[in-house]
Amino acid sequence: MADKDIKEDESVPDACPHCGNKLSSWQQVLLKVDRALVCKNCWYRILLDVRPKDDNEKKDLKTNSKDEVK
Repeated sequence: MADKDIKEDESVPDACPHCGNKLSSWQQVLLKVDRALVCKNCWYRILLDVRPKDDNEKKDLKTNSKDEVK
């Protein structure tokens, strides 16, 4: 069941987009969880976009930002 969840999520790159150095499976897990990783070869910061998963989270974000303005 966990494999199915991983396949449905957006894909994690298997190599550094800057230098092409292959990321280990552990680095890919870290990138998936933390959404950020530094390449050990060229020190390039690999950042994945963070997006709300559903409409409820979007609504919560909008209401929280309105509360902060007041």
